[in-house]
Amino acid sequence: MTEDSSARGPSDRQQPRKRIIVRRNGPYEPDPGIPIVDHLGVPIAAEAPVRLCRCGQSQTKPFCDDSHIARGFTDARDPRRVPDKLDVYAGQQAYVFDNRGTCAHSGLCTDRLNSVFHLGEEPFVAPSGARFDDLINAVRRCPSGALGIGPARDANLTDVDRPPQIEVSKDGPYRITGQVELVDEDGAPIAQNAGASQEHVSLCRCGSSLNKPFCSGMHWSVAFHDPVPDPLREPTLFEWAGGYPALLDMTRIFYSRYVPEDPLLSPLFAEMSPDHPERVAAWLSEVFGGPRFYTERYGGYRRMVSQHIGKEIRPEQRALWATYMVQSADDAGLPSDPEFRAAFVAYIEWGSRIALENSGTGARPPPNMPVPRWWWVCNATPAARPSATAGDAPAANEVSVALPDPCETVQFEQHIRPLFRPMDRNSMLFAFDLWKEEDVAKHSRRILARLEAGTMPCDGAWPAERIALFARWTSALNAPT
Repeated sequence: MTEDSSARGPSDRQQPRKRIIVRRNGPYEPDPGIPIVDHLGVPIAAEAPVRLCRCGQSQTKPFCDDSHIARGFTDARDPRRVPDKLDVYAGQQAYVFDNRGTCAHSGLCTDRLNSVFHLGEEPFVAPSGARFDDLINAVRRCPSGALGIGPARDANLTDVDRPPQIEVSKDGPYRITGQVELVDEDGAPIAQNAGASQEHVSLCRCGSSLNKPFCSGMHWSVAFHDPVPDPLREPTLFEWAGGYPALLDMTRIFYSRYVPEDPLLSPLFAEMSPDHPERVAAWLSEVFGGPRFYTERYGGYRRMVSQHIGKEIRPEQRALWATYMVQSADDAGLPSDPEFRAAFVAYIEWGSRIALENSGTGARPPPNMPVPRWWWVCNATPAARPSATAGDAPAANEVSVALPDPCETVQFEQHIRPLFRPMDRNSMLFAFDLWKEEDVAKHSRRILARLEAGTMPCDGAWPAERIALFARWTSALNAPT
C-alpha cells in the first residue's frame, strides 16, 4: 500500500540527450542506450547497431531486415495529410492546445475523458468539461504530442520528466518518450508541427502514414498487425491488464485523484516519494506475472514489507485504499471482464489485508518471503467462457475450415482440430483437450452426440456440414479393421 524511498528510481535520474536518426527512405537508427520495450513495458533485447523497421514489411519486426529496399519504400509526406494547424480551446481552468495534423488517433483522450474530447464533433475540445488534474492527465497521456495545456503551452504541465525510451505499441507506432531528438542523416532536426511536444512523439512503423516520419493513424486503415501470439499460451494477468503502462496509468490516477482529497488516506501517504506510483505499478506488474520490475528496481519483498512496518494502518484506511484502487482501474480502462476483475479484486483485498497485518504494533512479518505471484481465480480465464455480449466472440460458422473431398481420408490435424476454436478448447480443458487427437478420439461419441444436439459448442450449434465431417471421422475411428 505504501512505499517510501530515500533512493531514487530510474525515472528520477537525469539522462543525457539521445537521438534517433531517421534514414532517408529507410529505418530509424536510435542511439545506443535507449531502452526498447514492447507494449507491456517489457524490454526487447537488441544488438547494436539497432535499426527499427518503418516500412511495415519486415519479417523481423520491430527490427529492419531491408524489406524497405525491395518494397521501394518512400518517406515522402502525403499531400492528403491533415494540415498543420494549432487550435486553441479556452476553458475556465486552462487553455487546451491541439494540432489534428500531429494526432496519431490512439483514442486515449476520447476514450478516457469524453466529457472534454468529443470524437467527430465540433468543438473537438471542451476544456471546462473536467477537473484541472484530469485535463493534465489526459494531455500527458497523448502519445503523439498533439495536445498541450496552460495559458500558453506549458511544458511543465504538458510533459513528464522521464528517461528516454522507445515503446513498440501493439499493432501501432513507436512511442518515443524522454526528450529524444529526431534528426536526419545529416544531423539536422526533423521539423515538427506547431505545438508538438519535444518530450514525446509517435513515429510511424506501418509504412503508410500520411505525415512521415510521424504516425497519422493510418495503421488502423491498412490493418497493420504484429504477429499473433500463440493461442495455446495462457496470458498472465499482467499481459491481460495491458502491462506496466496500464498499471502505471491506474496508480497515477489513484495517487493524484483519490489520495489527496481523502482525509483518511492523505496522511498515510503524506511523505511518499515522487515516484511512488511507479513503484506500486512495478510491484503489481511483478505480482501479476510480469517481469521482476519491483525486485530489480527497488529491492523485492523485503523492501516492500519494510515500508509497512509501524504504519499502523487502520481497517477503514485499508478499505478505502481497496475501493479507490478498484475505481482507479475503471478510470484507467483496465479490462472489465469478470475473470480479470475477480483475480484483480482478490489480490487487492488479499494484499491490502496483509499490509494491514504487517503494519500493526508488534508485527514481525517474515522478511525473506518471495514476491507473491497471482493468477486467474480457479483458472477461470476470459478465453474459457463465451461472452454473452453480441459480437465479442466469433461465431462457430466463422471459423475457416478446409473440408476434405468425399473420397479423401479425414485427418485430425488437418480437418478436425481446426473445427475447435481456442475458446472451445479452453472451456473443456477441465475434462479433456479438444486439440489432442487421443483425447478427442476417446470421447468422440459423446462429443458427436452433443454436436448433433446443438449443445456443443455452448454459444451456438455447428453448421450441418461440419457435424457431418466430425461424424465421418468418428465412424472411421470405430470402423472394424
